[in-house]
Amino acid sequence: MNELTAKKPRRSSDEAMLARREEILETATELFADHGFSDAVTQVLADRLQVGKGTIYRHFASKQALFLAAADRVMRKLQEQVNANIADINDGLERIERGIATFLSFFAEHPSFVELLIQERAHFKDRKRPTYFEHREINIERWRQFYRDLIADGRVRDMPVEQITNVVSNVLYGIMVTNFFNGQPKPSDIQAREILDVIFLGILTESEREHRGVGGCQRHNTVPGERDAATVAE
Repeated sequence: MNELTAKKPRRSSDEAMLARREEILETATELFADHGFSDAVTQVLADRLQVGKGTIYRHFASKQALFLAAADRVMRKLQEQVNANIADINDGLERIERGIATFLSFFAEHPSFVELLIQERAHFKDRKRPTYFEHREINIERWRQFYRDLIADGRVRDMPVEQITNVVSNVLYGIMVTNFFNGQPKPSDIQAREILDVIFLGILTESEREHRGVGGCQRHNTVPGERDAATVAE
């Protein structure tokens, strides 16, 4: 048996382990969403998977580890979906619009994922940073670079990109939760365009913007509170 032949069974075994782990996480997500973290029973999960409890504990040391891994999977799958949907887009603003629409549609199609993230905040308050925000911090720099490029191209006004991404991401998080509890009133692509319309174009007319001194370089002439409100509107 040569070296290449010897490695094949191990690769096959690794793939089987990864597939089993994914199956466990997918089923566990549904279980936690249906019953909550406290009431979800590991034996019920094993029964749904038609495996012994030992199989689950070979992959996850505890129910808490399983839950947090399921929450992490949610955010990884979101990032994979966003990456796939913006991969063929070169224009920065179009990338942002597609990313926002993907974010909204992803959670609209998987309400159990939202449920999981909400439960994490309720059951693991001692965590320094919840999974959602941990992943947001990891991935947000790319979006900030998009805005830097747009500012350099003269398409977005010169302002701190951290302020832009913080406002946009907070709006998206709020809409995700609102859609979950109240139902999504409009398709994700329409919601995305409305977000961009309000945040990017603002709600003030050009004459009102000039009157309040928030157009162009004059934006620094407003009083602090007025300037902050105008910045969010823009």
